[in-house]
Amino acid sequence: MTFIALAVFVAGGIVSCTPPKPAKEVGLQLWSVKDDMKADTKGTIEKVGAMGYKLVEAAGYGDGKFYGMEPAGFKALVDANGLNFFASHCGQAVPDSAGWEASMAWWDTCIAAHKAAGVQYIVQPFMDGVGYESIAGVQRYCDYFNAVGEKCNAAGIRFGYHNHDGEFKEIEGQVIYDYLLKNTDPAKVMFELDLYWIAKGGKNAVDYFNAYPGRFELWHVKDQAEVGASGNMDFKTIFENAEKSGMKKYIVEVEEYNFTPIESVQKSLEFLQNAEYVK
Repeated sequence: MTFIALAVFVAGGIVSCTPPKPAKEVGLQLWSVKDDMKADTKGTIEKVGAMGYKLVEAAGYGDGKFYGMEPAGFKALVDANGLNFFASHCGQAVPDSAGWEASMAWWDTCIAAHKAAGVQYIVQPFMDGVGYESIAGVQRYCDYFNAVGEKCNAAGIRFGYHNHDGEFKEIEGQVIYDYLLKNTDPAKVMFELDLYWIAKGGKNAVDYFNAYPGRFELWHVKDQAEVGASGNMDFKTIFENAEKSGMKKYIVEVEEYNFTPIESVQKSLEFLQNAEYVK
């Protein structure tokens, strides 16, 4: 019978055979370091990769480029630093009927650039006033998001919407966010839930996981400043319900800072790496 030892004696010492814990696949929304990205895109990506992030979500798309770089070039920079350029924030306000064709053409260019960069998710992080003033306006956004999602699907990219706190107010007796969830096609539109903004909107993330299971494929892990700094966010309970939510990836976003942005995103990463409930 072969015996496999759990420890090996080497030169009078003991070397453990217990494998190290795998690094957590934590993402960073690059809006968190937006000024650094403007000043030094290459150097900032190098710092983000070196500190241990594994994924990045861009917030710098325009005219077929990312932070002024061609899609292949930005992807190469990200890849070279051990990162996966997997998601991107961009979008347009819902067009009227006269502007529909031009908007769809804009999306064709946008989707082609993201496909060239190997991006898996395109996320629109805003609505204009149309989406907050009437249910008819919200329905226009639902139809728009379904159309964009269909285009993204054809390119092998998943489309979604990112919330702030305004979506949790009621208009005409209906909560905007619930209306969006009920009237978008799950096959075409997923949701990137911002954990901080839903709390600021007076709602509970886990209640939404239970009511709309599987719809929240991405999360923004966010706090008042650095993740975990306020002590007011119940991240443990939220992460314990990740499977029900449908979460596939989670992304740090920092918008208020107690330190420099680079230090703040590092402290946020360290918090998640040290949290046992985060996988």
